Amino acid sequence: QVRMVETGGGLVQAGGSLTLSCAASGRTDRRYAMGWFRQSPGKEREFVAAIGWSGASTRIGVAVKGRFTSTRDNARTTVFLQMSSLKPEDTAVYCCAGTFGGSPTQDSSAYSNWGQGIQVTVSS
Repeated sequence: QVRMVETGGGLVQAGGSLTLSCAASGRTDRRYAMGWFRQSPGKEREFVAAIGWSGASTRIGVAVKGRFTSTRDNARTTVFLQMSSLKPEDTAVYCCAGTFGGSPTQDSSAYSNWGQGIQVTVSS
């Protein structure tokens, strides 16, 4: 089992930047891809980004492409979601998730471990 904890959320003005972190603990000795999803009231969960075990392979969601990036630390236990040029429509609860295996995926059903989520609010 792997525990995921997100930090770094909060309130930011439109056009600003924010970086989320997700720390994984537990069975992180195995190859483990991690992803970010978000959900706002009345909307379905949306894929944001995913990064593979090595950190070299990433996938970025269509709605955030060109504005968000995902990186991973050298220990491979923490992933970051760097968000820039934020828009009010980026307001949501952001969750990180993990799946054993090396490749990033945007399929939420592939992820077996989820964080509690963290609120990001972008004011206009």
